[in-house]
Amino acid sequence: MKLSEIKKTLKNLESIAFELPDGSLVPRHFHVTEVGKVSKHFIDCGGTERKEEVANFQLWEADDYDHRLYPEKLANIIELSEKILEMKDLEIEVEYQGETIGKYGLDFKGENFLLTNKLTDCLAKDKCGIPSEKTKVNLSFLTKDEGNSCAPGSGCC
Repeated sequence: MKLSEIKKTLKNLESIAFELPDGSLVPRHFHVTEVGKVSKHFIDCGGTERKEEVANFQLWEADDYDHRLYPEKLANIIELSEKILEMKDLEIEVEYQGETIGKYGLDFKGENFLLTNKLTDCLAKDKCGIPSEKTKVNLSFLTKDEGNSCAPGSGCC
């Protein structure tokens, strides 16, 4: 989800809820403690220089059970961050404390923002010798010729 999408979604909400990948909800007394711009400048394993930039939201919960963050307030924080940090319409990454700090993608479904799992990847598979995806073959086509198939007890398998 990009910044423009979350701002559009927030306009139609009365409350904010974040759902973790396992279906549980982040407690309603969470805070968005940071909205930032994170830049990553790196070399991949194939030697290619790369740059990435994301908008980062940090969710945090404390013992402040009366705290609620409303859509208008979060929209204002986002707009201020865009202005001061000179953010473009960036993809959003969310940090949330689990066993360690987890990084999630963001989506929206129904009434909740969904924290989606993120995965690592090799960006230079062609240079690392990682084979491209294998062609999927329907196994039923392999046994069309009955004369070449193995029968149970025939000793061919």
